[in-house]
Amino acid sequence: MTEALASPSPAGPIRPTAKFLLAHPAHFVALGFGSGLSPFAPGTAGTLWAWLSFMLLQRWLTPGGIGWLIALSIPVGWWVCTVTARNMRVLDPGSIVWDEIVAFWAVLWLVMPAGLLGQAIAFTLFRYFDAAKPGPVGWADRLSHGVDPASDRHAWSIAGFGIMFDDLVAAGCTLLVIALWRFFA
Repeated sequence: MTEALASPSPAGPIRPTAKFLLAHPAHFVALGFGSGLSPFAPGTAGTLWAWLSFMLLQRWLTPGGIGWLIALSIPVGWWVCTVTARNMRVLDPGSIVWDEIVAFWAVLWLVMPAGLLGQAIAFTLFRYFDAAKPGPVGWADRLSHGVDPASDRHAWSIAGFGIMFDDLVAAGCTLLVIALWRFFA
C-alpha cells in the first residue's frame, strides 16, 4: 500500500468518509464508488471492485468498447485523483483506488478470455506489484513523491499523475509476467 504523504497544510489531512465520498463527483470516482473507504486494504478492495465491475461490463460492452472506456478512464483518473488528493490534503492517499480499478481493468482486458484461475493469478500478480512496488513500480511511485504543494503550484497535478502512473506500471509488469508465463508454458 502506498504511504500517505501529508501536505504541509495547517488544517491537516482529511480522512475520507461517506460524506466526503458524496461531496464531489471526483471523490466518488477516485474512491472507487466507495470501495476505497474499506478500513482494511482499500487497494485490494478497489481491485476486487474492478474485477467484479469488469465482469459486468463485459456483458454490455464489446472488447473495443472496454478498451475505449479504459483509455478515457486514464485522463479522467488523473483529474479525479488530483482533485481528491488535493481535497484530502494528502499527496498519495491509500483510499484513492481509481488507479487500481483502471489498471486492473487493463490487465483483465488483455488477458481475457481467461478462466477463473487465470483471473485469480492476474489479480494476485497485480496486487503484488502494486503493494510491494518492486523495480519499475517503485521507480514510478517515487517520481511524484517529494513534491511540495506549498512551493510548487503543479504539485497536486503531479501527485494525481503519480497516483495513476505507478498502478499502470504495475499492470504492465503483471502483463509481462503473464505473457512470459504463456510463452514458456
